[in-house]
Amino acid sequence: MRSRLRRRGHETPDLEVTSFINLMVVLVTFFLGSATYFQNAVLELNIPPAVTGAANPSEALQLEVTIRPDSLDVGDHKGGLIQRIKNKNGTYDFKGLNETLKQVKVRFPDKKDAVILSEPNTPYQVLVKTMDATRTFAVVSAGSVRFGELFPDISLGDAPGTQP
Repeated sequence: MRSRLRRRGHETPDLEVTSFINLMVVLVTFFLGSATYFQNAVLELNIPPAVTGAANPSEALQLEVTIRPDSLDVGDHKGGLIQRIKNKNGTYDFKGLNETLKQVKVRFPDKKDAVILSEPNTPYQVLVKTMDATRTFAVVSAGSVRFGELFPDISLGDAPGTQP
């Protein structure tokens, strides 16, 4: 009975994987060699708390930068508007924002977080430039540029309705 089940002359062929292994060696070498060329720039952002009562009540300032179509508003969530920076020649005044935030930093040196609130139609470049102006400021000394820290911990949110 065994002789009937077993066919003569039919052996299982060997699996040829040499070409597959060669392909894997080339791909691994390529990916390892090009890994240093692909770098992502990542900004770490935080989500503001959903309930305003959840924030730390002992903090003296809850800094908010609101991007409006005609201005950048720097304010305290509890205390209201600190300064409105109007657009100059149809563009946002990021230098003015940076100077205002430097003054706020002098009054609150330990403060590291800020919330940027933007309206739905805010261009992406405006949001990024606002984040840059909020995070750092440039210091030029002896022909070199260094960056000082303002408010590096940034949270993003939606701006409230237009205020009168």
